[in-house]
Amino acid sequence: MLPIRTPRLLLREFTLEDTAVVLGVLNDADFIRFVADRGVRSHAQAQDYLRHGPLASYRQHGLGLWCVARLEDGLALGMCGLIRRDGMPDVDLGYALLPHARGCGYAREAAQACLDYGRSALQLPRIVAYIDPANRASATVLEAIGMQYQGLVAFPGVAGDTALYE
Repeated sequence: MLPIRTPRLLLREFTLEDTAVVLGVLNDADFIRFVADRGVRSHAQAQDYLRHGPLASYRQHGLGLWCVARLEDGLALGMCGLIRRDGMPDVDLGYALLPHARGCGYAREAAQACLDYGRSALQLPRIVAYIDPANRASATVLEAIGMQYQGLVAFPGVAGDTALYE
């Protein structure tokens, strides 16, 4: 159960006090380029995003995007978790880290922990991941945790193809 601990990370539920990390992630140029521009620009909008996104998902599904923090000092590094989307048959793995946390293996460590949690604690039969085909860094993370490229698919609300991993 949550929180999830790895050798270097703590994955925990977001709270309304986590607006700074949410703003940082959602306004990062790479997040906007490879995921989406959520239009979240203020602390009030970040709280709204948390209320209607991760916090609502915890209540409705018992899972969602979780805050990824460094275990040694609690510094929030980004988000990672399991997402159940309306109209989609499978739970998917999602993650995004702040720029200063990239290249340290944190994304791989957090993604592996979420995948393991989904399989063991939640007994999910299938977990997938959707990424922009141009996002080689995310593809590398997914491949490092044993997920395999399945091909290109249409993803609701996204123009162009999306790479599917399982």
